[in-house]
Order: sequence, then C-alpha cells, then structure tokens
Amino acid sequence: MPTISHFYGIIIVMYLRNKEHNPPHIHAITQDFDAPFSIATGELMEGEFPLKAQGLVKEFIMLYQKELLEMWETETYVKLPPLK
Repeated sequence: MPTISHFYGIIIVMYLRNKEHNPPHIHAITQDFDAPFSIATGELMEGEFPLKAQGLVKEFIMLYQKELLEMWETETYVKLPPLK
C-alpha cells in the first residue's frame, strides 16, 4: 500500500489491485482509525473517522482529485504534497 501523503497525523494510502474493489477510493489512517474515502465525493465510505480529520481528508481529495483518479486507473503512485 503506497503512501501518497501524510499531514496532521493522517496517512493517505491507496491499496494495490484497486480495480478489483471499486468504487475508486483512498484510505486515511490515523493512530486509531483506518477508513476508506470516495475519490469522487471526498466522503467517508464506511466505518468511523474523527469529524475534523474527515474534513481534512475531504479537502485533500478535492484538491488532488484528478491526480488520485489517475493513480487509481494506472496504479502508478506518486507522492502528493501535504495540506498546509
């Protein structure tokens, strides 16, 4: 699972073999949580994640949506700058 970015204690990853488990999404991981977020909407797909951190993850996804979708389709991963 390549790490795409890391900010404010949140690690953003995308698991390999993505096309086998659509819809396109990333995982946001903190010390206590690991949850999938939709690349299309930036919304939490299932599970629990702190509300403030959900907003940060959504902001990140919306900022880099095009790049994330390209990574999903090509399975070519690149590091993206963190939120500041």
